[in-house]
Amino acid sequence: MRSEKTARKSYPAGTQAGRISGGFSAEERAAMKERAQELKAQSRRGARSKKDGESEVLEKIAEMPEPDRQMALRIHEIVKAGAPALSPRTWYGMPAYALDDKVVCFFQGAAKFKARYATFGFNDVAHLDEGDMWPTSFALKELTPAVEERIAALVRRAVS
Repeated sequence: MRSEKTARKSYPAGTQAGRISGGFSAEERAAMKERAQELKAQSRRGARSKKDGESEVLEKIAEMPEPDRQMALRIHEIVKAGAPALSPRTWYGMPAYALDDKVVCFFQGAAKFKARYATFGFNDVAHLDEGDMWPTSFALKELTPAVEERIAALVRRAVS
């Protein structure tokens, strides 16, 4: 038995390590700061051009660790090919694709929030309505040809 005990942090019941009940995690606070910077830059710059947005998205993708980087790059290619009307931009520091300055879909790497999977999601402006209930985000572990085709079909449908 060790003579020196290691101190264990205890958290209130119902909270996760690093998160206080009702508060935001460090990763969530960082994402909100990135969003505030995006809005500030957008207001200084005026109307965002597709070229500016694309370079920002590619910079953010380049900063991602593997395998998020390859997944985000492939999704970027799929979205550009399937819905050329969408403008790439960053949204909470992640790649997103907008129509008339409203984000339609977005990618969120697993490493960003220390999750076990990446996410590809859609906002309410996407035309994916299907009855009284439909999925708005998808967990991604790997981009297989079948998954890529499903993403392409969803993106095309979202802007139809």
